[in-house]
Amino acid sequence: MQQAKWNYFSFTQSHPGKVRTYNEDACLAMQKEGVWVVADGMGGHTAGDIASQMLVDIIEQKVSSIGQPFLIVEHLHEALTEANTRIYQYGYHDLAKSIMGTTAIVLFVKDAQFHCLWVGDSRLYLYRNGQLIQQSRDHSQVMEMVEKGLLNEDEAEQHPMANVITRAVGVDEKIDIDQLSGSLQSGDQFLLCSDGLTKELTEHEMTACFQATSVNEVGQALIHSALVRGASDNVTCAVVKAAQHTASEYHLPPSYSDATVPVFNNQRISFLGE
Repeated sequence: MQQAKWNYFSFTQSHPGKVRTYNEDACLAMQKEGVWVVADGMGGHTAGDIASQMLVDIIEQKVSSIGQPFLIVEHLHEALTEANTRIYQYGYHDLAKSIMGTTAIVLFVKDAQFHCLWVGDSRLYLYRNGQLIQQSRDHSQVMEMVEKGLLNEDEAEQHPMANVITRAVGVDEKIDIDQLSGSLQSGDQFLLCSDGLTKELTEHEMTACFQATSVNEVGQALIHSALVRGASDNVTCAVVKAAQHTASEYHLPPSYSDATVPVFNNQRISFLGE
């Protein structure tokens, strides 16, 4: 019996949007290790972009030092905790006790399992069987109001307090990280994104973007749609597709759309077999 092999295809891009002159978002794609990250910084140009970049740098260093064969989800917990401490200390000591921080959404895939870690309101969605389902739960003021029955989800998206988050990396000395895990199915696609995307597009509109034939086209459709809507905030997304093949299927034909995506400036598009 031939052993099945998991292959991953991904697209990542961060755009400042059409209003802001700077970008407080950051993203990371480590296909070999099966790790993707989106971070949305807070604290203004002198702090938000530093916080989000510190976060992705710390995760990248941690993952690289361990290596894919030994990497487990607990290592990503450790990286987020370390990032929280270092960002908090940087704001306190280097920025005159300024409050700075960042959201974090992390996807880790290994051994036919996916793991999501998050803090804040950046989101993870899973596209499976034609449906786009949010996996993470926003750490936000309006989400708490939804859970208490004070708002419905449609009202929450338009609420004036929709941008008030209740957790962030680097704001407090201690951090509370949420996690969920699940089994991969061949054809699963994941979307990690900052709220700059979800502010502009409904879930129905994002789902329509997944009708495209490759992760490259899906990612470009999402970014382009947000920009067309005005993109009042920075917009960042990572699209990851998992496909399972037997050894005989591993050498995909040149016409296979996800295997032949081109490389564009300011974007990372890649293919990896595990």
